[in-house]
Amino acid sequence: MVENVIWPAYLDADLTRDEGRRVSKDLAVSEPTVDEIAQAVQQVGYDAVIERSKTYPREYEPRGRVLVKGAEDASKSDLLQATAAYLDVIRG
Repeated sequence: MVENVIWPAYLDADLTRDEGRRVSKDLAVSEPTVDEIAQAVQQVGYDAVIERSKTYPREYEPRGRVLVKGAEDASKSDLLQATAAYLDVIRG
């Protein structure tokens, strides 16, 4: 079973691409939380598991990460795009 990992940095509008952002600036949100990301992943239709104690290798503060289960049918980039779109909707 494929597990995709989504770090908050991938979707953070406050970071540059070099710092770890993996979606376009207009799709990214400021300081996304693992709870918001997990909720967005579930809206997309996949199971999400939050690991709060994990730290993204390029950051010093642990923000956690979200494991996405059962996303074999989607590429990582498609998954990130869809999750980012739902994050924007969740934030309103």
